[in-house]
Amino acid sequence: MNLRDSVFVLVGWVGLCLVSATLATVAARILIIWDGARPHRASMVREYLDSLEGHIHMTFLPPYCPELNPVEYLWAWLKRHAIANFCPDNLNELQTTARNKLKSAQHRPSIIAACWVQATLW
Repeated sequence: MNLRDSVFVLVGWVGLCLVSATLATVAARILIIWDGARPHRASMVREYLDSLEGHIHMTFLPPYCPELNPVEYLWAWLKRHAIANFCPDNLNELQTTARNKLKSAQHRPSIIAACWVQATLW
């Protein structure tokens, strides 16, 4: 796979941070998909993306369309499968367990791919 000719699709602020960190080494076309939150539409974001001379393109999900947002399916997986029937003793235990389950999902491409497929974006 030639990374220089690839198209990467990223969702959210994590995607933009990842792009900023790797833009110097990867000259691929990048598409960021955001919901319509005000910070995503800020002029500062638009100016930054414009300064990158077309290396990054941005598109927005339609207003209130959680069924098109892959992260909504990740949250559903977390609640219905990864921590279903889990009864933490305190909020810190819940936070730690949820974070660890989400980290483990990063190493399971089938879960991530399923989120994209369910969102009909793949």
